[in-house]
Amino acid sequence: MRLLLIRHGQTPSNLGHFLDTARPGPGLTDLGLRQAAALPRALAGEDITALYASTLTRTQLTAAPLAAERGIGVRIRDGIRELSAGDLEMRADEDAIRQYLTTVFAWPAGDFARRLPGGEDGTEALARFDAVVAEAAGAEEHRTVALVSHGAAIRVWAAARARNVTVDFAARHSLDNTGVVVVEGSPDSGWTALSWAGTVVPAVTASGKADGGPAGRTVPGSELGPTTDHPTTSS
Repeated sequence: MRLLLIRHGQTPSNLGHFLDTARPGPGLTDLGLRQAAALPRALAGEDITALYASTLTRTQLTAAPLAAERGIGVRIRDGIRELSAGDLEMRADEDAIRQYLTTVFAWPAGDFARRLPGGEDGTEALARFDAVVAEAAGAEEHRTVALVSHGAAIRVWAAARARNVTVDFAARHSLDNTGVVVVEGSPDSGWTALSWAGTVVPAVTASGKADGGPAGRTVPGSELGPTTDHPTTSS
């Protein structure tokens, strides 16, 4: 099957660079609403048979125009919400953002037990995202499913589960608001990333900073240490 992992539209917290991960979270800015309205045209070539969004308001608002245009319902699932910032919630300082990003990117590098104070660990976070993917795969085998989720959640899951996305790649490559990561495969056979924000994954070499807040930012490689290709099996 084909999965379209879509980051939500811009929020006020993105503009302030806040680590805003708690439910229900903010709505979208005017730009975020325009980004959401542009999704149906951007995905016109995709034969989407099911659409999921997280329990955070911003993903549901982002999914709404696409759902209306396709005439399909939005399936709300907590498993694809953003990775919890724990005690760092609503901080915007560089130390907090660095601690958050380096912690969550340690998970697909193999340190699944690492957690932020007051937050979840990698085993818990990946398991909940995997459960939604497995549900979608079971119901929509050999079809295309869109999951409207969050920047860190998408990047970390792709690094952990797509055989051709290294931790270093996902950490260094940003994902702007309404950016899409396309993967293909199944929970049993594993996943292969086809494109990252419109660019074929093996061909991507440049990195850049997203304009959509902390979860879309690149991570300094020195914080992660050496990284290699990783297994696609569940943890």
